[in-house]
Amino acid sequence: MSSSSSQSPAPQPTPSMPPKQYGVTKPISMAGPTEADLQRTRELEKFLVKAGLYESKEEAEKREEVLGRIRQIVKDWVKELTRLRGYSDQMVEDSNALIFTFGSYRLGVHGPGADIDTLCVGPSYVNREEDFFFILHNILAEMEEVTELQPVPDAHVPVMKFKFEGVSIDLLYASISLLIVPEDLDISDVSVLYEVDEPTVRSLNGCRVADQILKLIPNIEHFCTTLRCLKFWAKRRGVYSNVTGFLGGVNWALLVARVCQLYPNAVPSMLVSRFFRVYTQWRWPNPVMLCAIEEAELGFSVWDPRKNPRDKTHHMPIITPAYPCMNSSYNVSTSTLRVMMDQFEYGNKICGEVEMNKAQWSALFEPYLFFESYKNYLQVDIVAADADDLRSWKGWVESRLRQLTLMIERDTYGKLQCHPYPHDYVDSSKPCAHCAFFMGLQRKPGEVVQEGQQFDIRGTVEEFKHSINMYMFWKPGMEICVSHVRRKQIPPYVFPEGYKRSRHPRLASQQQSDKQSGEDGDASQSGSSDRCLKREKDPDAVNEGRPEKRQSTSPQKQESSSGEDCDACQSGSGDRCLKRKKDPGSLNEGRPEKRQSTSPRKQESSSPKPLVPSSVSSRIGLNTEINPGNKISNREIPEGGCVSNSSVITFCYK
Repeated sequence: MSSSSSQSPAPQPTPSMPPKQYGVTKPISMAGPTEADLQRTRELEKFLVKAGLYESKEEAEKREEVLGRIRQIVKDWVKELTRLRGYSDQMVEDSNALIFTFGSYRLGVHGPGADIDTLCVGPSYVNREEDFFFILHNILAEMEEVTELQPVPDAHVPVMKFKFEGVSIDLLYASISLLIVPEDLDISDVSVLYEVDEPTVRSLNGCRVADQILKLIPNIEHFCTTLRCLKFWAKRRGVYSNVTGFLGGVNWALLVARVCQLYPNAVPSMLVSRFFRVYTQWRWPNPVMLCAIEEAELGFSVWDPRKNPRDKTHHMPIITPAYPCMNSSYNVSTSTLRVMMDQFEYGNKICGEVEMNKAQWSALFEPYLFFESYKNYLQVDIVAADADDLRSWKGWVESRLRQLTLMIERDTYGKLQCHPYPHDYVDSSKPCAHCAFFMGLQRKPGEVVQEGQQFDIRGTVEEFKHSINMYMFWKPGMEICVSHVRRKQIPPYVFPEGYKRSRHPRLASQQQSDKQSGEDGDASQSGSSDRCLKREKDPDAVNEGRPEKRQSTSPQKQESSSGEDCDACQSGSGDRCLKRKKDPGSLNEGRPEKRQSTSPRKQESSSPKPLVPSSVSSRIGLNTEINPGNKISNREIPEGGCVSNSSVITFCYK
């Protein structure tokens, strides 16, 4: 690894030589680094190396070897198809396919074990549907070097995922309008887009965008170090995942590239600090663009909210620099944008402390304490018969989790916010292949709560599960269950040590914005004299280390008949929830539970007894019938199967 700080800043422009402008606006500052900036850059690079973000020389050579093998495989595949389709011997000899890389590998910011984003470009007579996803798939399936082969033909960008000698590969395919693909094909030339369909354009644009990014930045080495740092930060803070509504690799690359354009002479330590400074103040949905949007006469739609109504709905537009220019972050929702803005504020605060020598770089990368940040969560359990089935089933469900966030925002008019966490957890005690995702839930900060207001998202969850059930490759054993759990009901397998840790000492500063928002209404919105009833009745219930006093949040005996769950009082001590007026003893341990739990299964231990649906026709978990009076009728499932639960999720505020 070469040191970014060893390079001198770009030469300052002379009066006769105006500064080169990178991007659509003039730079914010042309200032170069001070000695302190160079020292902080050296410390940052040392931290990144120590964190294991750089691959070894042996691993780099192994990747190149694997790419060489794949190049030969696709060339042989195209030649065989050319011969089978009756072309001349000369045509068979000249037939060709090329492999390009894109993403983190092409940009030079990949780490150990990262997958390689690859694109196969083939001739016009070799198609994606049959030749790529059927014939090439079968060739790969028969090779001993290939494992975990997973075709995803219905993805927004169709892809075939697999491991080749242990190296993860994401392989796309693009059939261009040429009979013979030349070895020196310039994929950046717009002519490769002639007479191709939309999925092919999206497949080609991964490489085209990566090439454009590298052409539009003032210093590639500084860009790579900064991007490597911020990708690591995003993963530690739980905001790295395009599929769940946050940002993926290309999004972070475009954001970093824009900051490099605005500060062309800055070194990585400066660029990281300026990154957070710029994006905490960015006025979304103003777009981030590296260059002007290019119009061409090929007929493809480009991002333009003036012409395309759908583009007006984008919350965080980050525009790709290659034609056709698209919004790479269309998955972002109002909820996930809120989470990212909170994290940008956190990063800005820590960088300020680093610059004042009040903190080390390690403070910036402290993991986000997701399971300490909310009082209510949705738990999405996914099971399958074996690991191979779970891999494909999990990929499908994960790709749809963003829809659940959007559905909840839609059905609660944005008053209930979701924070999908882009990490899966495994309960190894279950007799079948299992993983779980979690989403934090909270009331929108500052929202005026009406008396008797409640969020009943049972219908929303059922709609989501119905859409999941449409999976065309469904197999027996593939099940999904969505349940509402409180913070103290979070299963122990999500914690690294297998048990819940005490509150982190930095939690107060890290989660300041969450606490100010009232954390789903569980905290009072006024001063200390205007408190929530549950805290007046049981002030110890808010302490992590103290025994739980309220029956409603105890993991024991959570079954009753009412469909409502009064989560918290929003007014002062003089206003009380109707249910608590009728049943003041429901807060006491040992008294019969009067309120319907939001999770009807009995949680006799931290790892509940495995359950499985009694019929395949119900595929999406435990059969739940909504009876008059919101009573829940659950059919108990024989022991020996997988996970299940009811999907009754009701929040009630008064």
